Amino acid sequence: MAVMKETGYPLEYITTVTTRPRRATEREGIDYHFVSMEKFQEMIARSELLEWAKVYGNGYGVPREAIKRALRRGRDAIVRVDVQGAASIKKILPQAVFIFIMPASMEELAVRLRKRRTESSVALAVRMKIAEEEIKKLPMFDYVVVNRQGEIDQAVSDIKAIIAAEKCRVIPREIVL
Repeated sequence: MAVMKETGYPLEYITTVTTRPRRATEREGIDYHFVSMEKFQEMIARSELLEWAKVYGNGYGVPREAIKRALRRGRDAIVRVDVQGAASIKKILPQAVFIFIMPASMEELAVRLRKRRTESSVALAVRMKIAEEEIKKLPMFDYVVVNRQGEIDQAVSDIKAIIAAEKCRVIPREIVL
């Protein structure tokens, strides 16, 4: 999403809430909203999250009010979630547009994850297995964008094309939250 933001394309980027520890390169409120598990549970109890889940032992959720605010302003909102999160949102907002962003191959994904050096070999194996399962869920999405190593500009261009196509629909999607 960072590269997409840099293009200046007029979208609202919804920042996910997480309970996982912040990595050295991440910034509060930009990469994620980092909260304690207690705060996360409070947000769930107050229905402040459109959807939430535990992933890899950490809580992740999409703030409901940020999406409502974007929609009230007539802006398109971009939400980055895993397949489980997309399925949850699809139940709540079936008219939303769902884009699956995937690597060119499982081998390429493994190389990317190893380069990040954020997971142990065991955690990496778990992530790869989950990725294989997530790719099987591709049919629940409206579009797929292949994010090839070194070709991020093409992936961004593909996402912009999807947004443009959606805006040209004869009968536009109406998203109400």
